[in-house]
Amino acid sequence: MRININKTGVILLTVILSIGFTNCKSVQNANNKQKGAVIGATGGAILGAIIGNNVGKGGNGELGAVIGGVVGGGAGILIGNKMDKQAQKIEEEIPGAQVERVDDGIVVTFDETSGVYFDTNKYNINSASQNTLNKLIGVFKEFPDTNILVVGHTDSAGADDYNMTLSKNRAYAVTNYLTQQTVNTARLTTNWFGETQPIHDNATAEGRAKNRRVNVAILPNEKMIEEAKQQVGN
Repeated sequence: MRININKTGVILLTVILSIGFTNCKSVQNANNKQKGAVIGATGGAILGAIIGNNVGKGGNGELGAVIGGVVGGGAGILIGNKMDKQAQKIEEEIPGAQVERVDDGIVVTFDETSGVYFDTNKYNINSASQNTLNKLIGVFKEFPDTNILVVGHTDSAGADDYNMTLSKNRAYAVTNYLTQQTVNTARLTTNWFGETQPIHDNATAEGRAKNRRVNVAILPNEKMIEEAKQQVGN
């Protein structure tokens, strides 16, 4: 199921995330240019889609280097068309995944019902998950001019520190698998938030299963942006 999120619908969320995110570990470890990128319009929207309504600790300080502002004008329309096609392709290849078009980017959410599975307390990529990721890799190769952000999460069962490490290991398991299947390492960034970013109620088994998830955000890289600008004469 694809969900479209536009700038108007996320402006309040952007402000909230912009204020809160400047205090989290990721931004504290980022330089000024990265901080500015994090709180751009797309940054707020995509962060909201990835981590829900709460901003917590965790990660490796690279979110700001990947998530930037929205490209406007004719160039933005060209980029949007390309990202629409990519999102549609993902929906066709992986019908169980939640696919969200968020301004210039795409956010794909995999939980225990939608393709990328982890056994309890495990982080190895099993055969079912490999099949799903192989389909996603095919899309990445068809649309090479993008950056890819992989973000890991857990439910609230267990100790905070353990869950933070588990989410890190699961996120890197996905990143490493993508790399092994010849996705260019330069396109990939990995982040993790443990149990700090629930999007469902951890009091229920169903909610916990949905919180044990990996998000993949896909964003236009500099090459795509510059080519779009050149095509419209910007």
